[in-house]
Amino acid sequence: MTSRTFSQHRRVWLAAGLIVSCLGFTVAPAAAQSFPTKPVRIVVPFGPGGVGDLTARAVAASLSEQWGQGVIIDNRPGAGGVVAAESVVKAEPDGHTLFLMSNGTAVTQAVFERLPFDTMKDFAPISTLGYFDIAVVVPESSRFRTLQELVAHAKANPGRINVGSINVGSTQNLAAELFKSTAGIDVQIVPYNGTPALMAAMRGGQLDVAVEILGPVLPHLQSRAMRVLAVTGEKRSIVLPDVPTARESGVTGFVASSWNALAAPARTPASVIDKIQRDIATALASADVKKRLQDLNVEARGSTPQETAQLLANDIRRWSEVVRTANIPRQ
Repeated sequence: MTSRTFSQHRRVWLAAGLIVSCLGFTVAPAAAQSFPTKPVRIVVPFGPGGVGDLTARAVAASLSEQWGQGVIIDNRPGAGGVVAAESVVKAEPDGHTLFLMSNGTAVTQAVFERLPFDTMKDFAPISTLGYFDIAVVVPESSRFRTLQELVAHAKANPGRINVGSINVGSTQNLAAELFKSTAGIDVQIVPYNGTPALMAAMRGGQLDVAVEILGPVLPHLQSRAMRVLAVTGEKRSIVLPDVPTARESGVTGFVASSWNALAAPARTPASVIDKIQRDIATALASADVKKRLQDLNVEARGSTPQETAQLLANDIRRWSEVVRTANIPRQ
């Protein structure tokens, strides 16, 4: 090859490289500009009608309006959310299949010995949708007026207090275990098969206290059958602003909130993730969505993908430690 021919080839190679390089910079934004090109499916690991399902539906309605595409809720309850999560992990990573992630996702990672996916590596978290409170509840006739009184009595009478929750390994059950360990008290944690059974036991005087999501408890508060001693979030409840947090009540390590978020399969283009996150923020800022979530006792609150991933990682570490401390057998 002559030097002139080599020079000509070199110019062709450089031009081709420049074209490929330019394409590399334009493909990702183009993906976001064209998204979505078909209906989007949100896989929900709960049955219809629950807080998580209704939260997803409220946000989905706004996203559908923004995108001009249908947003379909695909309810797949059971198996600790594993089946639902696995279906999303295996989906095309183009943003058209999303997963309703929650603190339950972190609990599943903590409770299950093996999963058919890696929660931190196989999902691309997008944004939180909202937070809802967990509460420490007593019967209206209880002698305890504050969480401090309950803790003091439990310390003076080890093993004499019964604390109810729903199923072993649930968020509420692990929150009860967290209460026990952070308060340094010896109490009996009694699991029930679902909230109705737990509430019936409380009303029947079979329990001294319960740890439960606040939403299902509200009717019992309104009928004056029960009282809330504390909520367990970072701040006070939007519906019970006069009730202190557990942290304010002296149990500084007892912080546990329920939350929902949306995630996509890993390898979904960052530009698509960013677009969905921005559109979720728009949805959560709307008065209609805020009202619909507040009626569910859910505080509408979004986040960045990075903040959502950090929240998930923190909860996995926290609940894994609770499972270890409580000697809960991993499944």
